[in-house]
Amino acid sequence: MQHWDRIEAFVEVVRRGSFADAARHLGVSSSHVSRLVARLETQLGTQLLYRTTRRLTLTDAGQVYFEHCGQLFDGFQEALTAISDFQQQPTGVLRLTCATTFGERFIAPLVNDFMGQHPQLSVQLDFTNRRVDIVDEGFDVAIRTGALPDSSLIARKLCARREYIVGSAEYFQQHARPHTLGELSQHNCLLGSAENWPVDVDGQHRHWKVQGNWKGNSGMALLDAARKGLGLVQLPDYYVEEDLNNGALVSVLDSYACTHTAVWVVYPRHRHLSPKVRQFVDFLVDNMAR
Repeated sequence: MQHWDRIEAFVEVVRRGSFADAARHLGVSSSHVSRLVARLETQLGTQLLYRTTRRLTLTDAGQVYFEHCGQLFDGFQEALTAISDFQQQPTGVLRLTCATTFGERFIAPLVNDFMGQHPQLSVQLDFTNRRVDIVDEGFDVAIRTGALPDSSLIARKLCARREYIVGSAEYFQQHARPHTLGELSQHNCLLGSAENWPVDVDGQHRHWKVQGNWKGNSGMALLDAARKGLGLVQLPDYYVEEDLNNGALVSVLDSYACTHTAVWVVYPRHRHLSPKVRQFVDFLVDNMAR
């Protein structure tokens, strides 16, 4: 078995020209360095250095050995530098999953900005409204909207999110605006993937059961149905803000609006978080402004 401390001592003595300077560099005593080199010569069965009171010179065998060992330790240093760079720079493949509409509109542009800063990184984006198990399916990061269930994942808030109950201006020309949650039973409620709408009642978070003749799992399709006066719909702010501002949609039951939800970036808990995940998450938190 090689004694690497002996080889390192020999290389540093040659490079620095003295046992004393090598000892200072290595943080040990000169006598310890001298012993290491002597043991190396014994191990190899040959003399590597000529020692005089004024100078050190290499024997022929020492010259050959130094040329190889010097390259060896240079390689070690390059390896340390490479792993340090690897730990500091985002590299490899970043796998991200996000709800379709929100991801396409808000997350993809930020991913593209991040990629512009780190061209050595690869990215795989999966836009789906399915709740993905990011650990089992091998994703690094997920963007989640709404209220987060308890889990072992680490979550950081990206921005607030509010749910609106809306109908078109034309719809309300034919139907009275509801003022209580109970009055929703008098309206055709356009349904997404769930038949309950999250609401806040007296400071408590509740799920209010609604019913209607339209159901689908696309937020954009729900928005189009609401715009065309087919009924009331509950959608997050980023779907309806433009229509609310231009008067195409009208918000009702604002006092019951569910405001405790948010948009989160979540990722598995690791003892040593990779640079690609750590830096991407920080980038999203710093730049997520809607």
